[in-house]
Amino acid sequence: MTMSTPITDGLAASGSADASTADGERADLLAALAKNRHFLRFTTRGLTDEQARQRTTVSELCLGGLIKHVTAAEQGWVNFIVEGTSAMKDFTAMTEDDYAQRADQFRLLPGETMAAVLADYAEVAHRTDELVASLPSLNAGHPLPKAPWFQSDESWSARQVLLHIIAETAQHAGHADIIRESLDGAKSMS
Repeated sequence: MTMSTPITDGLAASGSADASTADGERADLLAALAKNRHFLRFTTRGLTDEQARQRTTVSELCLGGLIKHVTAAEQGWVNFIVEGTSAMKDFTAMTEDDYAQRADQFRLLPGETMAAVLADYAEVAHRTDELVASLPSLNAGHPLPKAPWFQSDESWSARQVLLHIIAETAQHAGHADIIRESLDGAKSMS
């Protein structure tokens, strides 16, 4: 099923709404997002930039990089809600350079600070929350971009995208908890 309904049709003239006025399903989605964002951010409490760059497992992941990745993923999916498939890359056509740039998303690079990364994340989160509160419908959606992990001709509604953002944030909060505990023994969930 292919659907492509402009998500922004019917938005208030100001282009945003106050996320605190959301109710029902929207309030539930926003609460789930807020909870998972909190746990992800909480794993970085008290860290230096150098600690946020450290890999503590065999993976390439570090805490600063995880926050950067979740920020970029949320931003990309929110752009998808608003703009459709054109907002995302055709993953089947990515080059080695594209993959190298994507890999940098998982690292806190020299010159980057945890404070700046967290500020970017807060800005993206605020934009997402305002969008959730102001969408005319959570049912409207777009065909997914081409990627090996999506079925061809699959479409996602704004609701499905938001559930995906929640799931990805929760998954990476778990990753972050492991990395932080391996770094200095600090635990987020206990």
